[in-house]
Amino acid sequence: MVRSHHNVPDFDAERRKFIKTASLGAFAMTFPFPSIPENLKSIPMGVVVHSYGARWQSQVNSQKYPGFANAIDMMEHCKQIGAGGVQVLVNGWAEDFAKQVRDRRENLDLYIEGSIGLPKSGDEVSKFEAEVLAAKEAGANVLRTACLSGRRYVNFKTEEEFKTFKENALRCIELAEPIVRKHKMKLAIENHKDWHAKELEEIIIGLGSEWVGVTLDFGNNVSFLEDPMEVIKTLAPYAFSTHVKDMGVKDYEEGFLLSEVPLGEGIIDLKTGVEWCKKFNPEITFSLEMITRDPLEIPYLTDSYWATFSDTSAQSTAKVLRKIKENPYSGELPHTTGLSPEEKLAYEEENVVSCLKYSRSSLGL
Repeated sequence: MVRSHHNVPDFDAERRKFIKTASLGAFAMTFPFPSIPENLKSIPMGVVVHSYGARWQSQVNSQKYPGFANAIDMMEHCKQIGAGGVQVLVNGWAEDFAKQVRDRRENLDLYIEGSIGLPKSGDEVSKFEAEVLAAKEAGANVLRTACLSGRRYVNFKTEEEFKTFKENALRCIELAEPIVRKHKMKLAIENHKDWHAKELEEIIIGLGSEWVGVTLDFGNNVSFLEDPMEVIKTLAPYAFSTHVKDMGVKDYEEGFLLSEVPLGEGIIDLKTGVEWCKKFNPEITFSLEMITRDPLEIPYLTDSYWATFSDTSAQSTAKVLRKIKENPYSGELPHTTGLSPEEKLAYEEENVVSCLKYSRSSLGL
């Protein structure tokens, strides 16, 4: 059972070892945890580029919601709505543009984190390094990445297919690690509907690099029938960055529907999640990923869903399913089907602004 957020969970020695080597040092290793400096508490929640899936590089002719052509456009808007920073794609940046981003970011007083793809082969390492350097020039010191662009229960039909993916993913991470170590940039691997929390923990510990940690997504692993608070508890010690989100759930004939919902309306204990992350990394930023889209179908009642989950605990699965059954979303889950382009843009903006307001009033961000 997850402890009250007033108590610090008892994490094992391997996690503490990682914290120490990941340059949080004695500050995070002192128990009980020290108070968080006021200047770190004051950073408002930032926004992940995927929160603006409709608006990012949009071609819609909208006067009220003009598209973001690039990172600078997004930063300008996020500053206007009170966000503290951005996590944004850095692929294809020219050196001059990275300097422009840096100058504007400094003027706006925002943090920036990069979102970057892993090199898939030795031939891609030089491109990866160029993107790392561009992000560093812009002022980032954390680079979020993901090993899978899809979803495990959709992409892989057999355990062997997933095993091959895992081997390839580990090679990609091993290609990236010397580059981020060389340039002293932190690479943060997201739990992106690919890894169980324990699987990602094992990858981070196995790699043993102070420069490779986690982008902790608060809600993705609900799709794996993992308790979101157990996921946060497992991965918080390795988190360099975050995707803060709340999740709404509802039954459907083959399982349940899962959707990002405005903060405070779903099943995630956000206050506890934020506190745990701060305990282990007082400098961590909290970035909103409120994706406005149709609900995802999680077909756990089908045989194919379980093809790569042979080691899942029946007890933990039952616990999460009970939580889902007992906490259905009270209204209609967010959806965009049937909305006009302008309506999609407006709905997206409404959700982002609502979440930032909640983060200020209820999370102290």
